[in-house]
Amino acid sequence: MRYLFEQYQMDCGRRELSRDTSVVALAPQTFDLLDYLIRNRERVVGKDELITAIWNGRCVSDAALTTRLNAARSAIGDSGEEQRLIKTLPKKGYRFIGTVQEVRGGPTMAVADTQRETAKPDLLLPDKPSLAVLPFTNLSSDPEQEYFADGMVEDIVTGLSRSKSLFVIARQSTSIYKGKAIDIRQVGRELGVRYVLEGSVRKSGDRVRISGQLIEATTGAHLWADRFDSQLNDIFDLQDQVTSSVIGALFPQLERAEIERAKRKPTENLQAYDYYLRALSSFYQFTREQNVEALKLTKLAVEIDPGLAAAYALGAYCYLQRKIFGWTIDANQELNDTRRLARRAIELDKDDPTVLVRAGQAIAAVLYEMDDGVALVVRAHEIDPNLAVARYTIGWEHIRRGNIDAALKQFHAGGRLSPMDPFLFLMQTGIAFAHFLTDRYEDGSSWAKLAVLDRPNYLNAQFILAACHAMSGRIEEARLISARLMEAKPALCVSTLVPKLARFYRPEHLEKITRACRIMGLPP
Repeated sequence: MRYLFEQYQMDCGRRELSRDTSVVALAPQTFDLLDYLIRNRERVVGKDELITAIWNGRCVSDAALTTRLNAARSAIGDSGEEQRLIKTLPKKGYRFIGTVQEVRGGPTMAVADTQRETAKPDLLLPDKPSLAVLPFTNLSSDPEQEYFADGMVEDIVTGLSRSKSLFVIARQSTSIYKGKAIDIRQVGRELGVRYVLEGSVRKSGDRVRISGQLIEATTGAHLWADRFDSQLNDIFDLQDQVTSSVIGALFPQLERAEIERAKRKPTENLQAYDYYLRALSSFYQFTREQNVEALKLTKLAVEIDPGLAAAYALGAYCYLQRKIFGWTIDANQELNDTRRLARRAIELDKDDPTVLVRAGQAIAAVLYEMDDGVALVVRAHEIDPNLAVARYTIGWEHIRRGNIDAALKQFHAGGRLSPMDPFLFLMQTGIAFAHFLTDRYEDGSSWAKLAVLDRPNYLNAQFILAACHAMSGRIEEARLISARLMEAKPALCVSTLVPKLARFYRPEHLEKITRACRIMGLPP
């Protein structure tokens, strides 16, 4: 049995406590005490019961018990003053009050969706005000306006994320609640947030109305509600009003100087912005056909408004999506188009974190200009620390430089910011790669399986799964996956793959990858 809580993992079979990737030193009796409290976390455990369980009923002093309790708290980042995880109830006993997920066997992720939902633990609240913006309901008579409501939410989330005093869940993680009857308290538990903003958009002719309400997810109490009406040509000022009102409701004490404009007006031309929102909607379908549609729509957007930086960045991002999913048609032409679009996006707007991260990722992964691309992503992270996909990119950069612990920290932080993100497969694959490079092949396999489950057509996840199997001795399974990879990419072989990977990995890591390739049966 393994217990997972916060960033800790307690493996009862191995009698081992670990934090992220590091084993925490623990005396045997301290381990037993922590294990007993976690196993009995649904009730208060009395002092005498603990002594009987840990010391087999021997007579021990209160000081000895206190010493072990303090050691257990210290091991999991708790203290007697804070009592965040182990609570003392005077004259009654002790109770473990942290949220715990029980896992039997390895941390396998290859399970059905319903099983994954059941096993998903509640997330602990961050140490600063936390917020999720649910998909707004489209009240327009035209169902085609769904993209408009989604775009409004994305803009509001972007504005909220720029407040460094807020922890904001990425829009992609909240999109799973679209069109569903939901329990706000459950949303708060699943996303690990204290506040939820929900609302609706009604667009009719040249007018738009946004209604919103802010709810405290832990209690279900309504904290604020308002309605905003505007002409469409004032839509960006309307987004500012909504965003500022939400921040004001959360933080009456915040100085307005800290609440910067929700989002710079991306364009004065509403038709161009309309095309951009449609392109964004198509991009998130993650299919070859919708990728083509998204590119077409970004081109229409910049033809109408050549100054729309977000559309140029999204166009470059579309070419990155083509590359990582194997949809490239003309490599040289797409490389040139990526360079043109990404560079133009940066020329137009050096301060929009979404523009920076999309252009930066495209520059790094399509043009192989790693340092320039990563620098843009780091800049995006500095502007918006809640941008999960920026953390994934920074995590991969740490892997490239051999900083595995730092990479894992970024991957896990990104996953916490956006626990249901459609880009989660990048985080899962990154964690799998980190485990592979540090000889934790079973853990690597488990994370890679999750990535394959999320995005079966993402070949990098299948590759690292095969590599982990190969190095752990599961050669038959590795070669079955390798055969599928060669079917998808007939030209795949060690002599062509390794020189490409040499741009990204340290020599000792490249040697390990090469060895795994040979074991899994890739042709020379």
